[in-house]
Amino acid sequence: MLKGGFMKRIRLVTALMCFVWLFAGIAYGGEAVNEREAAARKTVMGFMQDLISALQKEMAAGGPAGAVGVCSDLAPSIAGRISRETGWRVTRVSEKVRNPLLGMPDAWEQKVLLDFDKRASNGEDIDKMSFSEVVSEPDGRFFRYMKAVAVKQPCLACHGTEEKIAPSVRAILKERYPHDRATGYKLGDLRGAISVKEPF
Repeated sequence: MLKGGFMKRIRLVTALMCFVWLFAGIAYGGEAVNEREAAARKTVMGFMQDLISALQKEMAAGGPAGAVGVCSDLAPSIAGRISRETGWRVTRVSEKVRNPLLGMPDAWEQKVLLDFDKRASNGEDIDKMSFSEVVSEPDGRFFRYMKAVAVKQPCLACHGTEEKIAPSVRAILKERYPHDRATGYKLGDLRGAISVKEPF
């Protein structure tokens, strides 16, 4: 009888310890995700600030035609530098790509972009829109984060409707990007997103 009561207490203590360990693991995991998201937001903001600064400088010096080079050459360079500094993959993605070699979203990014589009259609502020998730992929577990990007007034010089894009810019785009799909946007449209991926 005593032995049976002792065994019940052992099982109860074991169950309680498992519950505590599980709860602690969930709490730690949530804290880790929050820390990663804060770091990803900071990284994206740094990328955007560098890119906007370069665009403004080039627009002032050479107009919209000069700014084409910032998006095509400098933006990937900035993303590459930040990726090397952080060890994360930082890139720009869109459903309507200009350069298919750099801007094509993967399956997870496509899903998030479609969700961003739906959220924007429901009136959500694109500038405040983001999404993060820990995902399991064939190569392992990754923390993934995306920050939506809205079309601003300067963007229309290269990404707007045909009448908004100067003939000289259209000529450059046609020469550099014969399969360009990144035009026809209006002010405030969802242009795409900045995507961050890192091992978790």
